[in-house]
Amino acid sequence: MLFFKKRPILDEESQQRVVACIKETENRTTGEVRVFVEHHCSYMNAMDRAVELFASLGMFKTERRNATIIYVAVDDRQFALFGDTAIYEKAGGPAFWEKAADRLKEHLKKDEITEGLCNCVTELGNALATHFPYDPTVPRNELPDEIVFGK
Repeated sequence: MLFFKKRPILDEESQQRVVACIKETENRTTGEVRVFVEHHCSYMNAMDRAVELFASLGMFKTERRNATIIYVAVDDRQFALFGDTAIYEKAGGPAFWEKAADRLKEHLKKDEITEGLCNCVTELGNALATHFPYDPTVPRNELPDEIVFGK
């Protein structure tokens, strides 16, 4: 019996580009951006999965409730953007999030995963920097910057 190793979702260079975008973004804000990528979202819809991951990664615990997550299930062609209470409302509610999702969707349709993630991180980061600019009194980098990979 042969077993095949799943192909990596993002190669090393792509991972480095996305992490660099996260770091650059977070240098301008007290907010946090996490990226979670996996092959399949088989047992729930993408938004439910994003909310589940947000909780399991401890993202509700940021001091200013301004964390965001970009979730992508590559093989299932699903994704979701989720922001904690403060950033969701201050960024403009559903209209902002729908526009950001539409832009990410355009990249994903073209299999431009890295470009889509980088642009989305930057877009969410711009909203975070506008509403939660860098403040030296707030703990820096409350959450890790690396991409989290699921199954």
